[in-house]
Amino acid sequence: MKSIALSLLSILFISTTASAQSKVYYVQLQKDKEISACPIQEYQQNNDNKEGEKLIIYPNIEFQEITGIGGAFNEIGGLALMSLPKENRNEVMSSLFDKDGAQFSFCRTAVGSSDFGTDAYSYSEVADDYGMKHFSIDREQKSVIPYIKMALKYNPKMTLFASPWSPPAWMKYSGLMDQGKENRAKNQLKDESRIYEAYALYFTKYIQAYAKEGITVDKLLIQNETDVNSKYPSCEMHPNQMYQLVADYLRPDFIKNKIKTEIWAGTFRTYGTLDAIEFAGNPKYRNAVDGIGIQYSNSKYINDLNFLAKGKPTMHTEGNCYDGQNSIEQAFNRLGEVASYVNYGIPNYCYWNMILDETGNSGWGWKQNSLINIDREKNTVTYNPDYAVIALLSKYMQPGVKRIASHAQETLISVRSGDKVYLFVQNKSNEDKNYTCVENRETVANATVPANSVAVIVY
Repeated sequence: MKSIALSLLSILFISTTASAQSKVYYVQLQKDKEISACPIQEYQQNNDNKEGEKLIIYPNIEFQEITGIGGAFNEIGGLALMSLPKENRNEVMSSLFDKDGAQFSFCRTAVGSSDFGTDAYSYSEVADDYGMKHFSIDREQKSVIPYIKMALKYNPKMTLFASPWSPPAWMKYSGLMDQGKENRAKNQLKDESRIYEAYALYFTKYIQAYAKEGITVDKLLIQNETDVNSKYPSCEMHPNQMYQLVADYLRPDFIKNKIKTEIWAGTFRTYGTLDAIEFAGNPKYRNAVDGIGIQYSNSKYINDLNFLAKGKPTMHTEGNCYDGQNSIEQAFNRLGEVASYVNYGIPNYCYWNMILDETGNSGWGWKQNSLINIDREKNTVTYNPDYAVIALLSKYMQPGVKRIASHAQETLISVRSGDKVYLFVQNKSNEDKNYTCVENRETVANATVPANSVAVIVY
């Protein structure tokens, strides 16, 4: 009788003490509600939080280590940032990169002009300059370079990767960096030894020139969107040409010049062709690079890529651009977008335009989303809904955390750091929502997430 009583007492003790105290940090997304530079808030939890939707967590089953969250530097954004008074500039960059802000850690830049340069440019504008005697990054001294330097001031550990949208015009059959849509047959790097040698030297000069500015380019991806022929800078580059350029010219040049920057294939996408799958599936191609970058791809192909990569690192290279509306609904899509990469083995997420000017326009006349818009005349800064979501994800998904196994009936990203578990969820309803965190078939924590929010549950 005594043993039964003790057993009942122990069961009661377990049931009342097994549930850990949780914390919830969130960003609220409501129409007509302004997003602040510090959008992350804590939602006060009660000891008697009600049970709710189950999040089944397996904290001891670990997958990839997260390498970070970030966004892209570009010329238009850099010029908009530089138009602000110094104090305002510091506030913007602190909100993006400081440990008390979003603490972005994995970012991108363009080698020469992207579609968010003001127009097409390269660092080698003099035709047939095979020795790169006229190579120059001077144009970027007023925009991209100070933009990146300010980021490194707030987060010196930031990883930076770079890719060209197009080689210099004279290296292509078309003689143009842009207008590839009208010159599809000629929108390619010339298949000539001296062109390959010159392009490898171009990349070497770029890495060295940025290093002199105190900027380390950690990873170089050979060509942005290898299957694109567009009116903005682009270059179609098939996997066999990318392999040849890397294996026979670029890798030897980097070794000769003691350049430690990693060489990655991509950036690939899956839009009519499967260049990433073709590249990863060829051992010769795959072994020539340090990793493979992918963007705009569904989870099936991401899964296929990681299978074929045979342990070769992969990364996400560009987030959904949208159309410049910067809407609440688009911001709510971001958690699912990040999950579609991270939950399938990709260790990072890179948003596209961190900053744009008041127009939101590219150099070729269309609008895209950004985390921040800066009005150059009024010197005002607008933080968009996307900023709130990406800031939350970055803040609590810092490099070094591990993705862990989990199951839910809705979008969920689960990671752990030490003995802490972080569960990223969202509540699009107008009512608070309760969650129950379960490990080993027992409740370990209950949490309440506020209405109209993207949140992280921490226990």
